Amino acid sequence: MAVAVRGSTWDPFATAFRVTRAFAPAADVTKDGNDVVVTLALPGVDVDKDVEVTVTAGRLAITGHRSEQTETDKNGFLRREIHTGEFRREFAIPRDVTADRVEAAYDKGLLQVRLREVVRQAPEVTKIQVRSIAPATAPAVEGGTTTE
Repeated sequence: MAVAVRGSTWDPFATAFRVTRAFAPAADVTKDGNDVVVTLALPGVDVDKDVEVTVTAGRLAITGHRSEQTETDKNGFLRREIHTGEFRREFAIPRDVTADRVEAAYDKGLLQVRLREVVRQAPEVTKIQVRSIAPATAPAVEGGTTTE
């Protein structure tokens, strides 16, 4: 059904939907004592079915699927919006962090991943001995000097 608006034709269903870019959840990375905490905003996501947290050498990956549906019925118009999409966020972590030091919890739309006891030790410093190299000496002249 088209409705005339100021001399033009307006289709409420053509303007009801908007194209959005791929879903990428917002993230905060903070430090809490010796722990590193990664928090992702995942409102409306079923974390039990649709989210996976993995740790590999030097990488924390959070992947999942979002499916959000809304429906509005107003003045005889029915508007439906279904937002779906896959997402993946990766974070560099120290190589020695293993899965037994990672905890994940979800509350009120926020996924919080805690990396326990992430302490970066100062790299070991090794002193290197510097040797002096004697400058090259002028070659010896055979026969000495001559006088006239």
